[in-house]
Amino acid sequence: MEGTSPDRISVGSAPKKSSSSSRGRQRKFSSSTCKDFLREFVDNELLTSSLEDWFSGHSEDCGFRKPAFDVPFDLTELQNFDYALEGVTFQQLVRMPNALHASASEVFEATAYLALEDFLHACIKGLWETFWGPDEAMPFSVACVHSTSSKFYPAEKAISSGKLDGVCATAVLRKNSKHTQGRWDHIVVLALLRPDIGMVSAQGDQEPSPAVLGEALFFALRVLLSRSLSRSSTVLRNSDCVYLLLVDSQFGGVVKVQGDLNKLDFNLNNVYNCAADWIKNHAKITVSSVDRVWNKLGNANWGDVGTLQVLLAIFHSMIQFCGEPKYSLDELATEHSSRLQSRRSERHLDRQANGNGLFQFQQRSRSPEIVEVQEEATVNVKPQETLKLEIGSVVLMEDAYCQKGFQINDILADSDPPIYNCTPVEEPTKTYLLYVGSSPSHLEPAWEDMNSWYQVQRQTKVLTLMKQRGISSRYIPQMVASGRVAHPGPCNKPSSSGSCGHPWCSTPILVTSPVGETISNLIRNGLFGVEEALRCCHDCLSALSAAASAGIRHGDIRPENLIRVSNGSRHPYFVLTGWGHAILEDRDRPVMNLFFSSTFALQEGKLCAASDAESLIYLLYFSCGGVCPELDSVESALEWRETSWSRRVIQQKLGDVSAVLKAFADYVDSLCGTPYSMDYEIWLRRLRRTINEDHGKEIDTSS
Repeated sequence: MEGTSPDRISVGSAPKKSSSSSRGRQRKFSSSTCKDFLREFVDNELLTSSLEDWFSGHSEDCGFRKPAFDVPFDLTELQNFDYALEGVTFQQLVRMPNALHASASEVFEATAYLALEDFLHACIKGLWETFWGPDEAMPFSVACVHSTSSKFYPAEKAISSGKLDGVCATAVLRKNSKHTQGRWDHIVVLALLRPDIGMVSAQGDQEPSPAVLGEALFFALRVLLSRSLSRSSTVLRNSDCVYLLLVDSQFGGVVKVQGDLNKLDFNLNNVYNCAADWIKNHAKITVSSVDRVWNKLGNANWGDVGTLQVLLAIFHSMIQFCGEPKYSLDELATEHSSRLQSRRSERHLDRQANGNGLFQFQQRSRSPEIVEVQEEATVNVKPQETLKLEIGSVVLMEDAYCQKGFQINDILADSDPPIYNCTPVEEPTKTYLLYVGSSPSHLEPAWEDMNSWYQVQRQTKVLTLMKQRGISSRYIPQMVASGRVAHPGPCNKPSSSGSCGHPWCSTPILVTSPVGETISNLIRNGLFGVEEALRCCHDCLSALSAAASAGIRHGDIRPENLIRVSNGSRHPYFVLTGWGHAILEDRDRPVMNLFFSSTFALQEGKLCAASDAESLIYLLYFSCGGVCPELDSVESALEWRETSWSRRVIQQKLGDVSAVLKAFADYVDSLCGTPYSMDYEIWLRRLRRTINEDHGKEIDTSS
């Protein structure tokens, strides 16, 4: 892409003499000389040619794989900036496309410029609200720069007017009420979209090619010269330093050019050699490494080094035009330790109780020290006798009003603790699911069977709350009864909430409806096909939508918690069970599952709006024959998720089942980790239409 961009607007409107104040930079050359120089300085390829020997010499002077230029930001500075941005949400509305033949695709260029403009706007908006505050109006805009007219257009206007071929760069501009169309001296930072930036990373190099660097230096010098002609003392004061961004569809880097223009020889007969001489001898050029900014799906990796370099360059450029921010970088970065401590407190990381620094739910027997324990000092804790029911037996349950009997028909093998299929003694035609909790004990709660507690007591609370809030859905289990076991023999417990000492006394029971077959069992028997996948997705989303309307999230979606209900019907449906780990308020924490938990849950210990939907995607992926990885840690689980999403493994597998499932996976991926809510209704409509019209392709479970 040619970089011929005469700065007619800036040149024509510049004053003949700069009104530099005491704060401005003193200029030793005349404005007319600078204008004439700019009119001649129009071809980036001629400048690159003049710098060819210099580039070659730079490279030869450096060792193997060592950068030829210093970097603009060291790792400590980037880390400090990363701490300051902790918790800041940046939004990119348009994905950066990834075309195999990007340079030959007009569609790619159009979409790429839209995405780049959107990305830059998200950057400046996020940085402005973080450091200068959301109350002040943002004084920046984003536009494309046209090479032949030197005019600035929004990307949409350039595309609609057929002027995309002439676009040479995208600029962040300082707004000016007198010059709403934009001028070159209003450029805060300039981004060059070139399709070959990523080749640097692929070839193992550390910095862009001489051709790309030469073009960047050309635009940098034009921006500095245009600033030197400005009437604004603020702009004039910053006519010695400019940042440029080099990006393609996935990678990006930063070039910083700094130097005194008073040392530039304004020889109009040889502008390119003069410019090259200034760059070689009087300018300080720093070039960052080329790193990934967008993942392979086109979403910005906001926390990665590549994106941090771009953000930091934009941040310094904003300071040039707006002065020091209201909230300094160092102030925000120092809050990192307090935020870290707050998260440690939230997750109960207590070093005094668990000196090895691990989570408390890990092995409690480990100690920060090795100590000798006398044999007589050991505590012998007898495990409580667990209530186990046999097929054919009858269990009596008592609540505040009466006693009810339930006969055990079957034991579900998928559950631990077990779940029973039962029939009410008084209504033998009906079947329910019966959950048995852990027996109360005099031990500390940490010794209780927490799985049983979540399965019975907590799930009872959640289902009761749903009923109180008016949530009614056939895809959510209905609570039939809840109470405690009425054991045989006399009971002399001191109170209604106490225990008489019998091992079964006051053991809690929960009875729910309907009864069905778990997805795990369907998969084992080869009964989970295309129609089941579509129906499962629809019904599970319906349940999640109903719960979300009352501010409840499930937090534990897995094959054992989804059952298919037949009841002899022609159209079976799925019910989402296992609501014991549901998230009712901010302090609640979801269960951790290496295979089915969302990325946000594994990273932050919390759920975002799309976390349950992401878990549903993993369930469908594995249920439809997706390759099951070997996961033994949170790190390996996160790595598998990153690799699978970036390589589109999950979308491709679900695409073999149905196009709507593939589209739904892409939608969920775009929301993961963001605060934006799920649009359940649109996907429920699409799934219903697909179920009624087309059941997709057969699922290949051989893989």
